[in-house]
Amino acid sequence: MKICNICHKISATNQDHLDCVQKRSIELENGDFKSNIPEKLNLSKDTQELGVEVRAILEHLTKNKDEEK
Repeated sequence: MKICNICHKISATNQDHLDCVQKRSIELENGDFKSNIPEKLNLSKDTQELGVEVRAILEHLTKNKDEEK
């Protein structure tokens, strides 16, 4: 028996729980996706060309990213 490094509960397989590993990888992918949105959309050039809805969504995502840090 071993303690899972992610959830810190007992693991009978001497490895981290599979669902914990999958959850962690999804969270990391989601974080990477959020941080790369401006680069993917070339927002550094001109944000005025975007629709109001898109700008609101991007502002919301950046606000969430800043709050997580």
